Amino acid sequence: MGEQSVKETRSERESRAFMKALLADVHALEIMIERGMFDTGPRRIGAEQEMFLIDKDMMPAPVAVEVLDEIEDSRIVSELARFNLEANTEPRLLRGNALSSMEAELTALVTMADGYARRQKAQVLLTGILPTLRRPDLGLDNMTPSPRYRALNDTLLAMRGGDFQIAIKGTDELNVQHDNVMFEACNTSFQVHFQVAPPEFAKLYNVAQLVTGPVLAAAVNSPLLFGSRLWKETRVALFSSSIDDRSTKRQRSIRPRVTFGDGWVQESVLEIFREQIARFRVLLSTPDIEDPMEALERGEVPKLGALRLHNGTVYRWNRACYGETDGVAHLRIENRVLPAGPTIIDEVANAAFFFGLMSGVLEGLGNPRDRFDFDDAKANFFAAARQGLKAQFTWLGGEIVTAADLIRQRLLPLAREGLEHVKLDRDDIDRYLGVIEARVTSTRTGAQWMLDSHSALSKDMEASGDMVERRILGAMLEHQREGTPVHEWPICEHGTIRDREDEWRRGLQRVGQFMTTDLFTVRPTDLVDLAASVMDWEHVKHIPVEDDGGHLLGLVTHRSLLRLVARGKRGDDPVIVEDIMIRDPETISPDTSTLLAMEKMRENGYGCLPVVEAGKLVGVITQSDLIRVSSRLLEKFLKGEP
Repeated sequence: MGEQSVKETRSERESRAFMKALLADVHALEIMIERGMFDTGPRRIGAEQEMFLIDKDMMPAPVAVEVLDEIEDSRIVSELARFNLEANTEPRLLRGNALSSMEAELTALVTMADGYARRQKAQVLLTGILPTLRRPDLGLDNMTPSPRYRALNDTLLAMRGGDFQIAIKGTDELNVQHDNVMFEACNTSFQVHFQVAPPEFAKLYNVAQLVTGPVLAAAVNSPLLFGSRLWKETRVALFSSSIDDRSTKRQRSIRPRVTFGDGWVQESVLEIFREQIARFRVLLSTPDIEDPMEALERGEVPKLGALRLHNGTVYRWNRACYGETDGVAHLRIENRVLPAGPTIIDEVANAAFFFGLMSGVLEGLGNPRDRFDFDDAKANFFAAARQGLKAQFTWLGGEIVTAADLIRQRLLPLAREGLEHVKLDRDDIDRYLGVIEARVTSTRTGAQWMLDSHSALSKDMEASGDMVERRILGAMLEHQREGTPVHEWPICEHGTIRDREDEWRRGLQRVGQFMTTDLFTVRPTDLVDLAASVMDWEHVKHIPVEDDGGHLLGLVTHRSLLRLVARGKRGDDPVIVEDIMIRDPETISPDTSTLLAMEKMRENGYGCLPVVEAGKLVGVITQSDLIRVSSRLLEKFLKGEP
């Protein structure tokens, strides 16, 4: 997330001062390119590993601050949420054993983070989206205490003029609102960096845009969010909405800050930086801004702090980055598409595929600008995010080809040629591209393994969605620690009887873990006849009454219908739901303990308790649900288990 010593640009004076610095940085960058002040030596690569912290129940563990207080390695840093960490590898030359040494460093960093997390009764998990995350986990209390994060949240929310809206359609459909940027914390990625020289930037950036779709198709690992099966790489849709600053009141089309772009780069990296300044308002500023022209006059390389800060608030899937190391300036392309996990070897294999194509496509096909329609590259990217290896791509000459066939038949050979061209060790080439080939041949991506496991586990009628998700994550954690690539993982199944009992024990702690979420509801102005018919058809004894915004207004019960029948009809006037509903019924939240819910229902004689979160109806629990839970608890009690 970048520099932390920042603040909101609250006043016009601050905004103008920062814009002046931003324009000066772009001018200085132009001069530096003209003077040839950039590193043009051997190519370097790097990576950023984001990770989740989870507890023993596979739920998010907000202990990142405590973990970082103990870690003394500067390569491990904070992220947006208290249940995320980020590790940064050292830059290394793209040659020889670069990839296997990167894998070794990543393994050491993740192992270190996991070791310190265990001191806080947590552990590290690598996955693009954590399926067990719930809305209450995304409050500001779980945001890492940093001026940058809070300033970003407050500024984006003010610019939108309303809540963030998440609407994603996949196998299931998700449509939710949230009042802060913490939806972004649902995502963790494996970002790779590829150094380029200014003269080659345009054509290599275009290559990155062209190959990102196919690389993502083979790497998808994020299909589940809030119990819904969505895109194969749901991160793409979620991230786009989670920090969308566009006002809900605007009438004209405004470009989003999360973007794939709208055309090929023609000549220079300056095109990207200039467009970002022209299109996107400044969100953050910093008091520590140097004058880049003074640095150039002293013969020094400027840090371009204003440019880098603004660049960090525009989220291109392939981001152009400026850096300065030991007094030497460099440019790099940061690919932000790849998800974390499923294992480190899978991640490095994805990186190898990307790095190989960055060299191989240029050698084999030339500048994509001259042979491909940009809109096809963009469409391929979104098709990959939605469908993974089953995506249909438009390729050279308008040919329509599946992602799997394109990768296996054409792109893997190009990637191999590219890695051979930079003199990567043959054993590394075989190892990592072999993983991609086996994954594509078997069609077993991380996303497909997760969905297949979800389907298999969901056939167990006793398993709640919460239990299914935790079982999947438990198996994922085991495989990650073994270091086995995902194409070799067996479909997840329920474990031993003891494992299943443990799943039940963990799944009975909170109402949200077993409540009914597939609800039939009515509106207050609906006919009572409709409510009665639905209750008869669906064999339910309670129907929540809600308004068009999803707010709970009341409850129609089987008992209230019987009372209506006993009284008989009053003239010819139709009876509507609000005439008989129980108004403002007692409610509970998804985090209410199971035992407390049981006590409420027993003491008050309730047959049903609506579950409300953020003022909206999200589920119900009934006597039938609690009988099922109680039978499990009794069974464990009779066995003498805790």
